[in-house]
Amino acid sequence: MYNAKKLVLAHFWIAFIAFFAAILLGEWQMFVRSPLSPWVNNPEHYYRSVTAHGTVMGYVLPTLVAMGFGYAITELALKRPLKGLRWAWAGFWLVVAGTLMAAATTAIGKSSVLYTFYPPMIGSTFYYLGVVLVVVGSWIWVALMSVNLYSWKKDNRGATVPLAMYGNVAGAYLWAWTSVGAAVEILTLILPASMGFTDTINAGLARVFFSWTLHAIVYFWLMPAYIAFYTLFPRSIGGRLYSDTMGRVAFALFLVFSMPIGIHHLFADPQVGAGFKFVHAAMTAMVSIPTLLTVFTIVASAEVVGRLRGGKGPFGWVKSLPWENPMMLAVTFAFIMLGFGGAGGLINMSYQLNESIHNTQWVTGHFHLIFAGAIVIMYFMVAYELWPQLRNSAPLPAKLVKTQLWLWFVGMMILTMPWHLVGLLGAPRRMAYYDYTNPALHSQAITVTISTFGGLLLVISAAIFLYILATAKRQTAPVPNFAFSRAVHPDSKPPAVLNGLGLWVGMMIALTVVNYGYPIVQLALTPGAAVPIIPIGER
Repeated sequence: MYNAKKLVLAHFWIAFIAFFAAILLGEWQMFVRSPLSPWVNNPEHYYRSVTAHGTVMGYVLPTLVAMGFGYAITELALKRPLKGLRWAWAGFWLVVAGTLMAAATTAIGKSSVLYTFYPPMIGSTFYYLGVVLVVVGSWIWVALMSVNLYSWKKDNRGATVPLAMYGNVAGAYLWAWTSVGAAVEILTLILPASMGFTDTINAGLARVFFSWTLHAIVYFWLMPAYIAFYTLFPRSIGGRLYSDTMGRVAFALFLVFSMPIGIHHLFADPQVGAGFKFVHAAMTAMVSIPTLLTVFTIVASAEVVGRLRGGKGPFGWVKSLPWENPMMLAVTFAFIMLGFGGAGGLINMSYQLNESIHNTQWVTGHFHLIFAGAIVIMYFMVAYELWPQLRNSAPLPAKLVKTQLWLWFVGMMILTMPWHLVGLLGAPRRMAYYDYTNPALHSQAITVTISTFGGLLLVISAAIFLYILATAKRQTAPVPNFAFSRAVHPDSKPPAVLNGLGLWVGMMIALTVVNYGYPIVQLALTPGAAVPIIPIGER
């Protein structure tokens, strides 16, 4: 790595320290809602915690990981120093400043609006400005990824863009576009209300703008994990990537299909017509295509390794895989959690079945399996893979790494499965208190208690993760040069349309306009749509 080593380390350390604090808050929330603890008698404290936990996990952690990993990819994949290093540091400090600003206003009780900040609840102006600073800092990263790729292509005309950089820039463009929805909501609707310029807000329009961001942001979170699947996993287990082209197709399809689907979060909102709800439900099904392509490609890559190691028969190759390898373990766990979470997502996206589980603990279980399970476990592996390069350290202790991964997987399954069960029973999410002496709720007490113990395992796992990173031993010997996975056929050139992103970005924007244009214009022009705001905290 050339210039960006300290930059990447700074992003990762802030991301993972904030992550650990959010993990502690999450476990506290489960504990005080469980029969194990008497109620704290102040729901405000609970909602402060939920807001801080969600803001860190939804915005701060994935943004900093994507930025840090993106800067590392730019230098390692393109094999040249990062252009715009000072701008990159400026973006980092904007994210840090925004995080501290949002955290401070939440801590003093002026912004307990949850990370979705749905109006008519309105928090402190400084909370929203903090979120804006995080987004602006990330937009600098987007610009730098584009500039560095353009410069490389100019100097290497006709060359194939490395797959890691292709996915990296696709993720940056996806984030740039999906963040526009929340940015417009904050700048045009929420900030005027929070600053006292108006006492009413068009809540329906604001929720549609946020839905623009709400689900596509999940695929921004996913991008670093999917880059790790394609470009780190095959090399780490001693093999090659089954298909470079399939990886490019998956990244391109995420751009196309992940944007025009957010209104499926608003199935219960009367402001949006049934027609567009159905369209978004149908489009949501399409986003499973790049995931299924990825599962096929990565399993095929693993099968190549298993057969080269002597595996015979239809499934003998599975036994021959290097299960002692932490990356093998992590990807397996990620796919299991992605499978369970994806199956729950099929219920969420269904216009009919969603009615049964809308706004229940089922949604919380689904969400945590996808993000905190499949995505975060790959964030761990990205850090583990890059740490020797960043710290000039000896190989990390494989046994302790595997222990940490096992604790995370087991803890996440124990945490989320009871949530799915009580969600089917109708337990609402985001409730500050449950009275388990009520006969209707008494049977749910054991499931909530089990989830609390699952959360405790996650806290232990996260602590071990930070311990591994902090105690990595420096060495004087040079660390071997970092290499991404090579494809089975490394010399084959992808089609021109898969060596650039222009077509896919155009399709992303066009589908967004088609699927969001009419609902936005209709809600903006509807007379009498504004409702009184509800200030949160003392104004």
